[in-house]
Amino acid sequence: MVLFSKSVSALSSLSSRAVKSRTQTFVYGTCKAQGLLDSQDEPVMNMFSTCATLSEKPTKESPLSDMLIDSFGRFHSYLRISLTERCNLRCQYCMPAEGVELTPKPQLLSSNEIIRLADLFVAAGVEKIRLTGGEPTIRKDIEDICLQLSNLKGLKTLAMTTNGITLARKLPKLKECGLTSINISLDTLIPAKFEFMTRRKGHEKVMEAINAAIDLGYDPVKVNCVVMRGFNDDEIVDFVELTRDKPVNVRFIEFMPFDGNVWNVKKLVSYYEMRDKVVAQYAGLIRLQDHPTDTAKNYGIDGHRGTVSFITSMTEHFCAGCNRLRLLADGNFKVCLFGPSEVSLRDPLRSGANDDALREIIGAAVKRKKAAHAGMFDIAKTANRPMIHIGG
Repeated sequence: MVLFSKSVSALSSLSSRAVKSRTQTFVYGTCKAQGLLDSQDEPVMNMFSTCATLSEKPTKESPLSDMLIDSFGRFHSYLRISLTERCNLRCQYCMPAEGVELTPKPQLLSSNEIIRLADLFVAAGVEKIRLTGGEPTIRKDIEDICLQLSNLKGLKTLAMTTNGITLARKLPKLKECGLTSINISLDTLIPAKFEFMTRRKGHEKVMEAINAAIDLGYDPVKVNCVVMRGFNDDEIVDFVELTRDKPVNVRFIEFMPFDGNVWNVKKLVSYYEMRDKVVAQYAGLIRLQDHPTDTAKNYGIDGHRGTVSFITSMTEHFCAGCNRLRLLADGNFKVCLFGPSEVSLRDPLRSGANDDALREIIGAAVKRKKAAHAGMFDIAKTANRPMIHIGG
């Protein structure tokens, strides 16, 4: 019953009974599916029942939070901001070999525009921002952006996903500027494979970045690994070994289709297959409790300091608990990673739109978000941008 203790206050800022009803029904079903309810809890359904661990909910002081609630009652407290389309690697799952056409710099959001839009989202209830790219660390004003974002009232987590190439020398200053969490992409522990996969050198720099993050006290340091059959599926156990003595969370990601990455289901290594490889080697694999908005299925291993996670976008989507939105480097707003629908926030911003007008555009886009993305075969046939444009 303690799970419902904040239900009334969490829902008090919503603007209509219809939204409250949708939220109540959605949350109740999600909590039940997560095993967070038992039969004695079910009567609480009659009291605006909201699972306290379902999502980062708006507070009483957030009168605009309805902007971030979709038509299925999902509250979106997590914003991913792509700072650039440029990257110093050419990863095969991210872009085609010939590269992609980049948006001209004048059409990308300036740092001031990023901060203004981020402030609107945080004021409405966003509590976590992740900076992505391209490669966010190649943006020259990255430190200033981090400092300004970290000072937004109400923001609890400022994270970054990076390829790690330039991270080791920049991370001390980024931490001073408020960066609280780090994900480092690494798909192989073998330097020759790294060069083949990324079409660039730099494996040792990524390993240096992981160790630098650990030394600076980031715990955990998250390592993202896209698993592809015939390329790195034989390294799963080697990656798990990174967690033995270090505060590393290795996140095995199912290969996902995007324009230009030549996705094929034969390259997909499913969550079940990846997990079975780990189970075969480690008897002490322990399922951990996931937050209902987690994209990952999380595991501990007896005797290991770190943890292992699986991101199952293709075989077991997590749309029901999705709390994520995306702001692209060109100012387009995207409510679903796999959905082709986008709406520009840059254009109205530069045309003089005030905050209320921008909130209306954002809220309308959020309300159009679908209950779930399409199946993986349909996604593969749907026109979408390359990952380098969307932001990792």
